[in-house]
Amino acid sequence: MVVDPSNAGAAQGWDGPTGDFWTDNADLFDAGVARYLQPFLAAAGIEPGTKVLDVGCGVGQTTREAARLASAGGVTGVDLSARMLDLARRRAEREGLHNVRFVQADAQVADLGRYDRVISRTGVMFFGDPVAAFANLARALRPDGCMVLSVWQPFEENEWLGSFLAAVAVGRDLPPPPPDRPGPFSLGDPARVRAVLTAAGFGEPALVGVREPMFFGPDLATAERMALGVVGGLLTDLDGPARAEAGAALRASLEAHLGPEGVTYRSAMWIITARRAG
Repeated sequence: MVVDPSNAGAAQGWDGPTGDFWTDNADLFDAGVARYLQPFLAAAGIEPGTKVLDVGCGVGQTTREAARLASAGGVTGVDLSARMLDLARRRAEREGLHNVRFVQADAQVADLGRYDRVISRTGVMFFGDPVAAFANLARALRPDGCMVLSVWQPFEENEWLGSFLAAVAVGRDLPPPPPDRPGPFSLGDPARVRAVLTAAGFGEPALVGVREPMFFGPDLATAERMALGVVGGLLTDLDGPARAEAGAALRASLEAHLGPEGVTYRSAMWIITARRAG
């Protein structure tokens, strides 16, 4: 796998401990954002003969759903994580999907082929050079093709991460992820989305806001495991008492969000649709 130097850190994480965590908890992640799936697929408008590229496909739920819709076409899922792709392949085989393939590649630089649709669910916010990456995705689109993305709205619109950071702060200043650097909210600002995509060769994108509860588990123990997967690294430099205080505060936040449907937090995404300029 050829990786652009600006994505070396991301590749090390996703093809390492980060990818391992999401592989081990694949079903919970898919359940966590399940309410966003149908609006995302509806926006993609995949038809039986469509050829689809799924960027940052992870364990392949969106890839497999696209393959079912593109029954006479074909779908390629691309990701940095070998473990996630291995699980994606096994699940596609188990479900009898023969029009799908999975490739380990850095979508910022790889020759990806040509497609009618480029789709991604929360997989394009981490590029080291987003303009270069989206220019490469524009090259992967046929002239009449369309790119459809699902990305997080700004940090302030997503209660889950703000609550987790507040819980584990323990007197520290834990600022949100910077909105103009690779990270979950790097495409949260509509103005930045437009600037990046138009610089990469797309026309004016359309953004549609969707708000749904994000699910972290049916019970507190499961939700705590998922939350620690997100912010657990912030506890490693704490001493014993501080770590215990942070853990207790996180559990209290999760308990406050436990309801009949499990542990949920408010969240918000953009569904972005863009076509090549000209």
